[in-house]
Amino acid sequence: MKKLKINSDMPIGKLHRIKDFLPSPDELVIPEETKKVTISLKKSSIEFFKRQAGLYHTKYQKMIRQLLDRYVAQYS
Repeated sequence: MKKLKINSDMPIGKLHRIKDFLPSPDELVIPEETKKVTISLKKSSIEFFKRQAGLYHTKYQKMIRQLLDRYVAQYS
């Protein structure tokens, strides 16, 4: 009898589709009042936002800030 291999990277149980609430990169360029903080992010994340910011002629920090603001708005 064959042994059943279980892939621990795959989800277990019934899957549910959730609404995509994250904005597209072009929606992350709205300027607002800011406050400085220090944060450590993955290098790959910073590179992604820098590339996207270059495409939309904006600053990557503003895009990250807008993403976080929308995340907070979704769960507040």
